[in-house]
Amino acid sequence: MTTPQDPLTLPCGTVLPNRLLKGAMSEGLGTSDGAPRPELGALYGRWAESGIGLLITGNVMIDAYALGEPGNVVLENDRHLAEFHDWAVRGQRSHTQVWMQLNHPGKQAPRGLNRETVAPSAVPFEGSFGRAFDPPRELTVAEIHDLTWRFATAAGLAKRAGFGGVQIHAAHGYLHSQFLSPKHNIRTDDYGGSPENRRRFLLETFAAVRAAVGPRFPVSVKLNSSDFVRGGLSEEESLDVVQALGAAGCDLIEISGGTYEKPMMMIGQGERGGFFAAFSQQARNISGAPIGVTGGFRDLSTIREALQSGAADMVGLGRPLVLDPDFAGRVLRGEPVSSEVGPIQTGVKALDQSSSFETLWHEDALRRIARGQQVNPDENMVLALLRIAGRTGLKALMEKRRA
Repeated sequence: MTTPQDPLTLPCGTVLPNRLLKGAMSEGLGTSDGAPRPELGALYGRWAESGIGLLITGNVMIDAYALGEPGNVVLENDRHLAEFHDWAVRGQRSHTQVWMQLNHPGKQAPRGLNRETVAPSAVPFEGSFGRAFDPPRELTVAEIHDLTWRFATAAGLAKRAGFGGVQIHAAHGYLHSQFLSPKHNIRTDDYGGSPENRRRFLLETFAAVRAAVGPRFPVSVKLNSSDFVRGGLSEEESLDVVQALGAAGCDLIEISGGTYEKPMMMIGQGERGGFFAAFSQQARNISGAPIGVTGGFRDLSTIREALQSGAADMVGLGRPLVLDPDFAGRVLRGEPVSSEVGPIQTGVKALDQSSSFETLWHEDALRRIARGQQVNPDENMVLALLRIAGRTGLKALMEKRRA
């Protein structure tokens, strides 16, 4: 019977000290030129004090001209390797591992943030959602190959900087997720059409990253169980991707779900407990690789159930670690812990419908944790709004999105 305290040996040979991971959350702690701010090391060091087995960073972008949001960290050369090394070292205390999540947003970048947006196909987002994003240009095959090289380069740099592993973000509607989706990928060449072709970019990226870091360095993939939108990636196709990644030697497949069109990673489907645990059980049965699942795990009993039932090899935590940086430590100590995660709202309809303030509130909370300050989810949100607007500006409040 698996417990949260049990170690996990990955296919590459790395041993994680327990079965808890921090899923990626947007920190917004990059400098204007993409370097990690010192607060990142302090923040991850605070989480490491809890004894959590694995910390996966928020988005680290592979191209400075392809940001997903303001404040992204970028890793495309060794210019800021010392700052990355500080982040890695400070976060890897008490046997905790820090893995870098590597990402490209594709067309899922706020209007005006980048010079242009690119995607597998020149298919814009639909309806009111699409007004926040510029219509994309279709990538050429040569550009796809260049992006594969960029992911591999960033992975090699992450290893040099001292990170314990890397994760390729192929969920939540970002570029790899767009390639997997029949709704957003309508190409007719080797990278579109059939499910095999649509997952080619991801598998080639995985192979290039593996070649760059070697066989003993953990390489993970974050994958949607489903896009939860009509015409998007289905559960059946996702299971095929899981099998292909397992056969390729993936060290950990982290299951999530949804895109910014349908943010199931934040809200689930009304179920209690883990949002994607039923799917992760199917994935674990056929994967050939360890499976982690993130989303909706907010108490000790649900975490234990996911592990003991065989739904997952690891359980991912997000917002509970913002409200209580020692939440994982309390789970590992067997305390009957429960996190009261709820919507953070201002009463301003436009902000609350876009969830922009909620994201910025959590990022502000991460800064407060890094500075040793207390986080209060019951604070006066009007005062919080004024505090955050003073730091980010009103425009950012309307543009910000989830990690």
